Amino acid sequence: MPLTSLGLHSSKLEAVRALKTKAGRREQRLFAVEGPTMVEEALRSGVTLGALYVTEAGYENLGPLAVAQINAPVYLVPEKAMARLSDLETPAGILAVAPLETAPLDTILARGEPVLLLAATNDPGNAGTLLRTAEIFGLGGVIFGEGGVEPHNPKVVRASMGAIFRLPVAEDGPAGVVEAARKARYSLVATTRDGVPLDRFAFERRSIVAVGNERRGVAGWLPAWDAGVSIPQRGEGQSLNASVAGGVVMYALMHHLDNP
Repeated sequence: MPLTSLGLHSSKLEAVRALKTKAGRREQRLFAVEGPTMVEEALRSGVTLGALYVTEAGYENLGPLAVAQINAPVYLVPEKAMARLSDLETPAGILAVAPLETAPLDTILARGEPVLLLAATNDPGNAGTLLRTAEIFGLGGVIFGEGGVEPHNPKVVRASMGAIFRLPVAEDGPAGVVEAARKARYSLVATTRDGVPLDRFAFERRSIVAVGNERRGVAGWLPAWDAGVSIPQRGEGQSLNASVAGGVVMYALMHHLDNP
């Protein structure tokens, strides 16, 4: 794996640094994948990396999978340069660039599998965890609602633990989601306080399950839905964390489909 050294002020590094912003990612149609674990997850998932940037210490930490499968330019950069590229307080010394891809919503719904909707979820940690959970429970894809965090935000990518590379994701607004659901004969199921308790709700396979914004819930984003579900609560507390609530609902969904 030949290395090419780059100086602190290389124009290549400035372009990578811009990927820390949503505008930079959208303009270049690229996003950053940081750390040895995430780089190996990308390679294991068949992602074609555009380039790899490493410090001397980072290069030593590359696993055998990365060494064997990386078919892209590898650049050796100073520690100070990596600190500017990294989204972490303590950079791992390994950062790759991958193509930014989303799927058309109609394509995801054409599979006929349950889908998760993040209705303007703002917290990237929650969004990434929900993406990871959706993959574990076998959902067909995740819709990121406009106005919330986007799927290739660095914190979303890390929290997804590789699911971002394997599970189809779409981005759309409220009207687009409602229209796509109607055309594909999907039922929009919202998580709401006044919904039917999960243990009494009969999910359909062609369901879009909506998890709301951390503060405003689903009603602050989605104009209408076909059914509402609620998570029974025994103790005190205002609400569950969005990723916890989404995980509970997805478990109930798949349990019902597997045991009709």
